[in-house]
Amino acid sequence: MISVLVVDDDFMVARIHRGFVDRVPGFEVVGTANSGEQALEAIGKLQPDLVLLDLYLPDIFGLDLIGRMRAAQPDCDILVITAAREADAVRGAVRQGVVNYLLKPFGFEDLRSRLEEYARRRASVPDQVTSQADVDRVLGPVRPTVNRLPKGLSQETAALVAAALRAAAQNLSAAECAEKVGISRVSARRYLEFFCTRGQVEVALRYGTTGRPERRYHWRQ
Repeated sequence: MISVLVVDDDFMVARIHRGFVDRVPGFEVVGTANSGEQALEAIGKLQPDLVLLDLYLPDIFGLDLIGRMRAAQPDCDILVITAAREADAVRGAVRQGVVNYLLKPFGFEDLRSRLEEYARRRASVPDQVTSQADVDRVLGPVRPTVNRLPKGLSQETAALVAAALRAAAQNLSAAECAEKVGISRVSARRYLEFFCTRGQVEVALRYGTTGRPERRYHWRQ
């Protein structure tokens, strides 16, 4: 379970937000606070994973509280929930590494989708990072462009090769992939090896009785 601290100056709003969070599987509210000082006391005591932070608090502006909260609980994440629409507030929140910025008023589905996205990213961090793809799963992948493909490879064919791998029930050799896509084995091998360099495809070696082992490819889920 992901533990959540709800911070809002209005106790009725805090109660509503608490009810929203409790409706999302995998999350539990461990406490609420209505001021900056209450928030600091609660975060030190409860050690939540995530803080839903209102910016307009009676004793301190929320952005000025983030550093103090992280000093009390270095591993906590912050999701800003506020009526503050000023560009400086949004930029300041981004600079301090908040996981999201949700404007009031909002409905349950607005918060639910952001909490589920946060949970997905949190769970996608591997114990050991082995490729750029591991990082992209957490931060969001950079969409490949035509210029990023090696010379002689096309976006359209790359998409077909990727689709063939995703749909395959088992690992594919370059020859098998080429047959499915309708290109030469040499071309299929080039696309497959390109995806390997990006960390999107993994290779398994099949050893026969003689000769070099066969390289077989599968798409990383």
